[in-house]
This record gives sequence, structure tokens and C-alpha cells, in this order.
Amino acid sequence: MTEARLAEAEELLMIEEADAWFEYGEAIRGHTEVRYLEIEPWAWARLQQRLRAIRARRQKLRPAA
Repeated sequence: MTEARLAEAEELLMIEEADAWFEYGEAIRGHTEVRYLEIEPWAWARLQQRLRAIRARRQKLRPAA
């Protein structure tokens, strides 16, 4: 993979990671305490799932050492 394509792929992964965090923030914002306690574990699990997938794709981009 060329240097430019590698940089572009890394930038897209950073954008996707930021999107995952924004999705988490939007999911938990503005709820009553009871509703927050119901939603937050789901939102956190969803965030962790997305971040794991991003890390896996980022590892594939890195050359083997």
C-alpha cells in the first residue's frame, strides 16, 4: 500500500473513531437519571464494539514488524 493510501486509510479510521464517540455521547445525553442508567451500558458496549473493529482494521494497515 502506498504511503498516501495508508495515510488516507488511517484518516478514515480516525474519523470513524470520532463518529463512534459522538454516537456514544448523543446516546447518553439529555436523559433522566433512570433512563441514563438503562441506556448507558448499551451505549458503552456499542462504543467498545466499534472501537475494537477500528483497532482490528488499524492493525491490518500496519506492516508486520
